[in-house]
Amino acid sequence: MFLFLTVLQAIVAAMLVGIILMQKSEGGGLGVGGSPSGMMSARGAGDLLTRTTATLAVFFVSLSIALAVLAASEGKTESIDQSLQRDNSAPVSAPADDVPLVGDDPLAAAAAAAAENPAPAASADGDIPLDQ
Repeated sequence: MFLFLTVLQAIVAAMLVGIILMQKSEGGGLGVGGSPSGMMSARGAGDLLTRTTATLAVFFVSLSIALAVLAASEGKTESIDQSLQRDNSAPVSAPADDVPLVGDDPLAAAAAAAAENPAPAASADGDIPLDQ
């Protein structure tokens, strides 16, 4: 039932987008010519598109509410597990051996190496050497 209503809502949404895009911003509707007293005059087409838009919008909102109610009723009633227990069955990867450590900080070795080899200063005119 949920899947059917979801597909139906997608179809209604596509139809709603199409109907809205067919309307002129001035309210002229399709702009189809014809007899002024006929159903598909410019005014009649505008009225038809306006009514169709309103109907599809009401149907879309109704489907949204129905889907929300179904999703809430089919949902699990269990509470969220807020404990911090970990699964100990998964193996814990060891840190890579090629990372030099200073104490427990892997970035301290990189900072110490950068402090030992300072970057060459820029020349007096502000140029930076190409080897940087």
